[in-house]
Amino acid sequence: MQLIDGKATATAIKAEIAEEVKEIVAKGGKQPHLAAVLVGHDGGSETYVKNKVLACEACGFKSTLIRYEADVTEEELLACVDKLNKDADVDGFIVQLPLPKHIDEQKIIEAIDYRKDVDGFHPINVGRMAIGLPCFISATPLGIITLLKRYHIETSGKKCVILGRSNIVGKPMAQLMMQKQYGDATVTVCHSRSKTLKEECREADIIIAAIGQPDFVTADMVKPGAVIVDVGTTRVPDATRKSGFRLNGDVKFDEVAEKCSFITPVPGGVGPMTICSLMKNTLAAGKKEYYK
Repeated sequence: MQLIDGKATATAIKAEIAEEVKEIVAKGGKQPHLAAVLVGHDGGSETYVKNKVLACEACGFKSTLIRYEADVTEEELLACVDKLNKDADVDGFIVQLPLPKHIDEQKIIEAIDYRKDVDGFHPINVGRMAIGLPCFISATPLGIITLLKRYHIETSGKKCVILGRSNIVGKPMAQLMMQKQYGDATVTVCHSRSKTLKEECREADIIIAAIGQPDFVTADMVKPGAVIVDVGTTRVPDATRKSGFRLNGDVKFDEVAEKCSFITPVPGGVGPMTICSLMKNTLAAGKKEYYK
């Protein structure tokens, strides 16, 4: 069994990006600029945004953090998005999800200029990705594809099972894994209503677990030599930790690790790659790689 080290891979990629940014700036080009909008004080979101700001520093990007309290109105948030759309210095920006209940998330996503949508959630980017056109790809699926490539894991013609059908991970992951230029695999998507979920998993060469249930994937669901990618990050209480909790994946790591050829740990697997992919998208936005 080989551990897929997302942390080390992300560090290497950020160093590569930093080198490229240095060259761009040395030639008189513009320093890429990422802005993040954070609403309220959700613990997970706070940590994510803090890590994104640190990643910007590591890549040599300019970063801006815009904060609002949880009672911000939808109108105020839309006005902020409009301002960022029009700001020529901002190459890409994200509005950190989830948003408070009184705000329509989809409305906010659709208000973002798709040419600055480095999260890859705008319907134009989602549609372009689905038909294989250049675009910003949602950060977590892009991070997973990058990990599979960096570890030279064969995906072409393999049976890949994706657990979960969210718009952020499950659906885009399925699209990428079946496309010729990315996964080129035979893809099955399973979810909470799937009747043959365990049977599907037992036949899979690659399992990508993004179902949001701690320890959901157990050893009896995995065939020997399978590749396991664990996207789950659920906070579970842990009295031995200073924070009072630990991050738990969707895979029962200790028992599954013994059976598989490759596995991502939680934390330190997919998480760092998600932020790293956001940096890749921001660099592409700065270079006007997909959209003029």
